[in-house]
Amino acid sequence: MAFSSRALQLTIQAILGIVIVGLAYVLYDSITTPYEEVERRKEVTEQTRANMNNVRQSLILYERANGRYVSSLDSLVMWFHTDSLMAASIDSLFGAGFDIESLPYSPRTGNMFELTVNDTLLTSTYLLTDPDSDDFIGTLADDITRLNAASWE
Repeated sequence: MAFSSRALQLTIQAILGIVIVGLAYVLYDSITTPYEEVERRKEVTEQTRANMNNVRQSLILYERANGRYVSSLDSLVMWFHTDSLMAASIDSLFGAGFDIESLPYSPRTGNMFELTVNDTLLTSTYLLTDPDSDDFIGTLADDITRLNAASWE
């Protein structure tokens, strides 16, 4: 009788030990999974903003070289391919191994950034927006202080 009571007690302790380990894992997972998601979103946002900064830098270079802003982001990429000086300086502008074809696309979803140019004002302006967030660079208004300003700066 004592033997079966001791065996029952050990069985219950083993089951409770397994339940405790299982609940500890569920608790750990419920804490780390949302944290990892927040960190992933933060990283993607930083990558997207860095890409938008690269587009801003490219728009400024294009405007300085041509006296106007490019009408589309596809034209901006084409300019890098056709202008020999720009094609040679891609690595120094954006870092070694940068794929210029990825310039107008958001790392968040792969959607193309949206570019709107207003050349009807005394000073031409542009607005570069990320279609997947509230981030933008520039302005369409006649406020040249916001010309190359980013919404997150």
